[in-house]
Amino acid sequence: MSNQAVTLAIDQGTHLSRALLFDPSGEVVAQFSEPVEIFHRSSVEVEQDPDEIIDSIHSIVSQSLQFTAQHQKRISYIGLATQRSSVVAWHKTTGKALSPVLSWQDRRAADWLMSFAAHQTTIIERTGLRLSPHYGVSKLNWLRKNIPAVIAAEAQQQLAFGPLASFILFHLLEGNPLVVDHANAARTLLWNITSCDWDDVLLKLFEIPRPYLPQCYPIRHCYGYLKNHSIPITAVNGDQTAALCAAAEVSQEGVWINMGTGAFILKSTGHQLIRHRKLLSGIADSDAQEKRYVLEGTVNNAGSAIDWLSEHESIPHPYQKLDAALRSITDPPLFMNTISGLGSPWWGKGPAPQFHDLDGKPLTNLPADRRLVAVVESILFLIQANLDCMAETHLPIKGITISGGLAQSDALCQKLADLSGLTVQRPALVEATAQGIAWLAAGKPLGWHKQNKIDCFSSKATVARQNVINERYQKFVSILQSN
Repeated sequence: MSNQAVTLAIDQGTHLSRALLFDPSGEVVAQFSEPVEIFHRSSVEVEQDPDEIIDSIHSIVSQSLQFTAQHQKRISYIGLATQRSSVVAWHKTTGKALSPVLSWQDRRAADWLMSFAAHQTTIIERTGLRLSPHYGVSKLNWLRKNIPAVIAAEAQQQLAFGPLASFILFHLLEGNPLVVDHANAARTLLWNITSCDWDDVLLKLFEIPRPYLPQCYPIRHCYGYLKNHSIPITAVNGDQTAALCAAAEVSQEGVWINMGTGAFILKSTGHQLIRHRKLLSGIADSDAQEKRYVLEGTVNNAGSAIDWLSEHESIPHPYQKLDAALRSITDPPLFMNTISGLGSPWWGKGPAPQFHDLDGKPLTNLPADRRLVAVVESILFLIQANLDCMAETHLPIKGITISGGLAQSDALCQKLADLSGLTVQRPALVEATAQGIAWLAAGKPLGWHKQNKIDCFSSKATVARQNVINERYQKFVSILQSN
């Protein structure tokens, strides 16, 4: 088709920047990617190079434009999805990065943040989030107090800082606007989930000056036009909440789990803001008229736990061995998956990451395949703990839709079905974040999700397996709670 309109989805993730082009029916017509490095400076310091991220995005956008020119297509809309809770500082006039990107995994300012523990109830009520160093405010404060270039820019009133999404938009858009979307602003501990703007009470509490922060806009909003091109960016979202939109109007009776570097468990609550004392309340979609909310659980270490196993436990190529190990090992040990702390529902540092028997005794010198299965099961156990909390809200949970790199393991999907007692469905499209943000950017066109689900993993015939894995799950929870 000559001059066919397509939508460009930019998905900036922890390890890759991706660009996917979608045709009017929601099919992928081309995709491009550039790797980006992540640097673990210490057990709590995790950084990325902001210039490398911007260069990677310029590269994939350029490749997308070249493709459309060569194939008689035109980009009508652009959507941007980014890793949430990662922050950076830059010069508001020149755009020069003044700091590294402090990753969502970074916890260097945890002690400072915990000094606000007495205010946790207020923080939860106003933001929907727990007091966690993974979120932006502690990292923003650290940048202001520890990076000389940031301190100098603030003294000259030239400081800009905020979520990674705002830095990317600054460099992509004509006029270099200082803007951010609701979903990324929401992961700072500075954004009010009711008013959908920076919260003056929290800005005062944490001593963060509002002028340095970007202006907040709805997820679906015309943010401006791509530099040197008349192409609007019409949707910006966080990676996980964009993935939730990949199923279009996600069933109110299902749960979406995205398993990448971390694992994120999302339950759409529609127009209703629902809270749970151990989970997060967030925003999945918004425009000028309405908001759609989500109840969310967080597992800090999913793919990153397997990467840790490969690096620290000397197990090469663990992903290649995953399915075979999960099918052959029926009695693995337990692994305390606390490598970068515990997300929901425990929210803390937790015990040391270590292997245990079912009685809680530490184990060493375990075969590689048993350790691998133990780590994978620990991810699933942490997911199940979040599903148990969601069940306490009495919201219906009749099935799981799963996406992300780890979701490509059939054996993992089946084990999750065994553990949860729920049917697990896997969408045809692996790149759920890209599809979700493209769908939002294009104006939620009908007919985009006809491919729906292709794989289904049932627990109906596996009662025996359910009993065995649930016994290990209960032991896992018991050990975790006793430490």
